[in-house]
Amino acid sequence: MALSAVTVFCGASAGHRPDRPATATALGRTLAEAGLRLVYGGARIGLMGAVADAALAAGGEVTGVIPEQLLPYEIAHTGLTELHVVAGMRERKALMAELGDAFVALPGGFGTAEEFFEALTGSQLGLHTKPCVLLDPDGYYAPLLAFLRTAHDEGFLHDGDLERVVVCASVQQVLDRLLPREEMASP
Repeated sequence: MALSAVTVFCGASAGHRPDRPATATALGRTLAEAGLRLVYGGARIGLMGAVADAALAAGGEVTGVIPEQLLPYEIAHTGLTELHVVAGMRERKALMAELGDAFVALPGGFGTAEEFFEALTGSQLGLHTKPCVLLDPDGYYAPLLAFLRTAHDEGFLHDGDLERVVVCASVQQVLDRLLPREEMASP
């Protein structure tokens, strides 16, 4: 399957560590430079805003998907290539999944975890074969990965299920995983 769009899940907060927005910025820029459309949650704040702004600044196309109940808080990014306003979170996740050819999760909270696990569950059930990537340069997701190993060891995940989670320590590793060398070399 040719990759044209990547759905990124991440926090509407920037978190407490100054390197997190820098990682989001690097991811957005790198996706745009690779000619990949960014699909994300549509906010102008936090890691979401950083990844979108970087992709736009690098000349990339960015599609946001935001639930209408967030519009009164004025967090929608108004400078995107495309912004879909949907009825609620279920519609948001469904459209983000439909529009992307791969999933990448940066640090985030409940929403990020829910979105990523829904993508993983879809993979587990055979609903899609899209890569599910955790971008984890600093061990943020180590406790989550430990939980998944425990779930496997306790018999709640099958042997191949852990392989569905692709862990990358850098933005370059994400790109290398998503785009085979021959795709990166072609015009």
